[in-house]
Amino acid sequence: MFSALSPPNPTMMFDRFTPILTRLHRWLGSLLGVAEDFPLHLPDWDLPKLAGTVGEKLRPPQTDTASVKSTPVISPTGLNLRKWFNLDIIAPVIVGILFLVGWEVAVRVTGMPHYLLPGPILVVQTLFQEWGTLFPSLLITLQITVVAFFCATISGLLISILFTQSKWIERSFFPYAVILQTMPIVSIAPLIIIWLRNNTFAAMVVCAWIVAFFPIISNTTLGLNSADHNLLNLFQLYKANRWQTLIYLRLPSAMPYFMGGLRISGGLSLIGAVVAEFVAGTGGQRAGIAYQILISSFNLQVPRMFAALIMVTSLGILIFVSMSALSDKMLGKWHESAMRREN
Repeated sequence: MFSALSPPNPTMMFDRFTPILTRLHRWLGSLLGVAEDFPLHLPDWDLPKLAGTVGEKLRPPQTDTASVKSTPVISPTGLNLRKWFNLDIIAPVIVGILFLVGWEVAVRVTGMPHYLLPGPILVVQTLFQEWGTLFPSLLITLQITVVAFFCATISGLLISILFTQSKWIERSFFPYAVILQTMPIVSIAPLIIIWLRNNTFAAMVVCAWIVAFFPIISNTTLGLNSADHNLLNLFQLYKANRWQTLIYLRLPSAMPYFMGGLRISGGLSLIGAVVAEFVAGTGGQRAGIAYQILISSFNLQVPRMFAALIMVTSLGILIFVSMSALSDKMLGKWHESAMRREN
């Protein structure tokens, strides 16, 4: 019990006698008539401080509160618990769980037939039952998406570099890129499929490429034209040629814009592939996930449709996360948008 009490302060203890000694000093001074010449020297109540190595040994260690607060909580298994149990992750997870619970309860309470709106439990059960059919179709869609995205990346980058070589080239061809982007893919997909009727896979890749290539052109062209003019003047002063200016100045300046275009085009490639499959409507062993959704809608297999939608959505999220990780890897060490701040 006594160990919990704080030790008494000697200075405070002797301060109680100071007024009494002062009054006694004044009374004696008035009696002797030497009050001004008889100063009262009160002792220094402070305890002598330890000095040297002894003081350093007995001095309590100072704790750095900032370092204690910033130290991550590491579990015995090596997982960073603070990274996973923060509000940015817990809040959307709780909202998603509440939404699924409300959805399941609403379906059961209202007695909604499964061919109109199935509950999430039935959708998950259907996903596991139809996995052998839906997953190969998803791989076909993934192939179309990856090929179209690769073509859009290469062609978009090359066209953007061509645009920055001359303002006349950019002004002459950029409007046609805008026209191609604003043209509804559903309206021109049948024409492309007719033109490439001997190769349906190539036709769907072309449809997905049309949807995906414009964000890369637009972002990369903007980035290439956003190079610092002072640095451009410096390159011209040192007589750098176009190739040197492009490699050492324009491309590094355009890298954040290019990575932003990749993030957008990754999802658009998937959307273009799904739309092309809807229009093509091809079956057989080369049927994509959109064809499975069409067949399920014709047969009123709504739980199967939801299962296919979950797979397509998961693929889109995976593509976005992959592009975000690639962007952080490319820009994390030098660009302000991806560098981590300490505070």
